[in-house]
Amino acid sequence: MGFYKNVKLYFERATRYLDYDKGLLNQIQIPDAIFKVNFPVKTRRGIEVISGWRVHHSQHLLPTKGGIRIAPEVDEDEVIALASLMTYKNAVVDVPFGGAKGAIKIDRRMYTDEELERIIRRFTVELIKKNAIGPAIDVPAPDYGSSPREMAWIADTYKSYHHTDIDALASVTGKPVENGGIRGRKEATGKGLCIALKEALSIKEDMDKVGLSTGLSGKRVVVQGFGNVGYHAAKFLQENGAVIIAIAEIDGAIYNPNGIDVEKAKEIHRSEGTITRYPDANVIPTAEALELETDVLLPAAKENQITVENAPRIKAKIVLEGANGPTTPEADEILRKRGIMIIPDIYANAGGVVVSYFEWLKNLYHIRLGRLTKRVEEISQMRMLHAILQLIGKTMSENELKKYIFSADEREIVFSGLEDTMVNAYHQLRDTSMKHGVDLRTAAFITAIEKIVRYYLNMGIFP
Repeated sequence: MGFYKNVKLYFERATRYLDYDKGLLNQIQIPDAIFKVNFPVKTRRGIEVISGWRVHHSQHLLPTKGGIRIAPEVDEDEVIALASLMTYKNAVVDVPFGGAKGAIKIDRRMYTDEELERIIRRFTVELIKKNAIGPAIDVPAPDYGSSPREMAWIADTYKSYHHTDIDALASVTGKPVENGGIRGRKEATGKGLCIALKEALSIKEDMDKVGLSTGLSGKRVVVQGFGNVGYHAAKFLQENGAVIIAIAEIDGAIYNPNGIDVEKAKEIHRSEGTITRYPDANVIPTAEALELETDVLLPAAKENQITVENAPRIKAKIVLEGANGPTTPEADEILRKRGIMIIPDIYANAGGVVVSYFEWLKNLYHIRLGRLTKRVEEISQMRMLHAILQLIGKTMSENELKKYIFSADEREIVFSGLEDTMVNAYHQLRDTSMKHGVDLRTAAFITAIEKIVRYYLNMGIFP
């Protein structure tokens, strides 16, 4: 079954609990615009014709928002599915964007950096020509196969065609900090996953149902995928007391029931190109890692990793979806019937788009978060400390007092906003789940659909 059909099945499952006009639901579900481009690029092998897509799934709010995937096996069905997930994800966490996604169909390992830059810039030009990119139209971001460097190329290309637009940097997010990016964006999806799991684990009633104690400390976690999302999720989880017992990559997995040092594993991965040379763990097949006895399974690679074939053998108590669409609908049903809790992708991995929203706002306001208030916060705290010392009859020098002064920097402000967003969204989903007697994924789709419907009805588009 195609990826987009999987998403439609989840959507249709949610609509059983809603009483809205079928035409309105179709409007929400069907993509608003699909841009397919083919363009020539000169490489070492001669002139190559490159294919790419940009799908604006829902333009009910502008700009639309979603990453650009670079992969040799990507197709239109996959891009539409990912764009639709972005629509629902944005709604779940109350980010005021429509959903979009893009892709370039290449194996980036086959191209030099110079060739890749030409491809990215030409793809951006094709989007500009179709009026399919811009701060108020559609704002791409990194995805599988792309990074802040590629986003900087996109921003620079867009700016060269809109050189009088002072908001041009807001045409893309996930940029390097030096190019208008925001501190904390690279870690955002992993940080959001950690927050989501901590919040789920804080509710005793729910943990009793899956046979776990509350709190993240000591929880065993298996991570599949050790790219940006998987690495940062594992890092934050370990810092918060979780035990990472296995990390799986495409060429194999490492397993140690006593725990793996995430930073050491990443350093080996960077230097050796594989995690299988990690010295203090057993090397096992990737598929076997998914089926290990663990408290939490975190699939952070690609879609369709938990299927009807391996779902009966999953031994985790919680599946925390770091990737988009890692669980097929058939596998989802098997896991739920077995009492396994699933924290769904359209909520759990929303950290990236939440912080992308902060970056977009930063680019529009043209000021770093916290810059205007830093000194005011420090002076206010200094005065408060002086007042307290006077009340208790003690004195301190200015230098001594400064040791107790704290003012948040941009990264801390970003993470604070991210935590507030993820915590509020989780309880909203849980309330919906309790109200309808459904799982969290269905609750997430119900929540997203209801918010989008209310937008249309409030605007009088569907009286």
